[in-house]
Amino acid sequence: MAQNPLVLSLYGDSKPPHDNGDKATITIYPAPESKATGRAILILPGGAYQFLASGHEGKEWAPFFNKLGITVAVLEYRMPKGDSRVPITDAEHAMKLLRANAKKWNINRNDVGIMGSSAGGHLASTVATKSKGDAAPNFQILFYPVITMDPAFTHMQSHDNFLGKKASRKKETEYSSDLQVNRTTPRAWIALSDNDDLVLPANGVNYYIELYRHDVPAALHVYPTGGHGWGCTQGFDFHNEMQMELRGWLESF
Repeated sequence: MAQNPLVLSLYGDSKPPHDNGDKATITIYPAPESKATGRAILILPGGAYQFLASGHEGKEWAPFFNKLGITVAVLEYRMPKGDSRVPITDAEHAMKLLRANAKKWNINRNDVGIMGSSAGGHLASTVATKSKGDAAPNFQILFYPVITMDPAFTHMQSHDNFLGKKASRKKETEYSSDLQVNRTTPRAWIALSDNDDLVLPANGVNYYIELYRHDVPAALHVYPTGGHGWGCTQGFDFHNEMQMELRGWLESF
């Protein structure tokens, strides 16, 4: 099934909200009927809110999840160009789309997660901490995520593309996901490398601490090496361990 995905325009023939000329697409990789658990994951690739690493941080994950009976949806969201509403609207619409088509795509509406890497991790954690109703995920998976918009710890390229170079402190606080955690935030699995010098490990670690403080079930995996941006590539030294730990977590609830 992963070889015959369903590619859709996110908004069909309609004009997208906050139209900036970009187009958003969503690619569905249904779990094989014989293995389908009803679980689904919306994947948001990274790319500093400037481009999308849709391969190793997106579509190449489909076989791994499909083997676990999980339907995958990879969102190629629009770039914000300083307007944070653009990618957030796309991600929320994609979550709603999965639930609206739950029966057709053999999805359990109450078991739809969100996953993101790097800047995609920031977008995923933003949706996980701020979105409501059918846009809210049931769980979140974050790889080496940008979490804070605080200039002292953020990835500045992601910050500038998402909020603009002259963002107010209020906006930076509003979109620092560690400061938005509450007791209704969905459970999380977080993975990063200790030697990541592009997105500081403090991003993911501080998010985990806030989840812990608010009694949200969470798992944090910090690998000794790997740097940034490894995704599902075999070249990552801890690839097998990472996938085994992720599978174990997914099977724990």
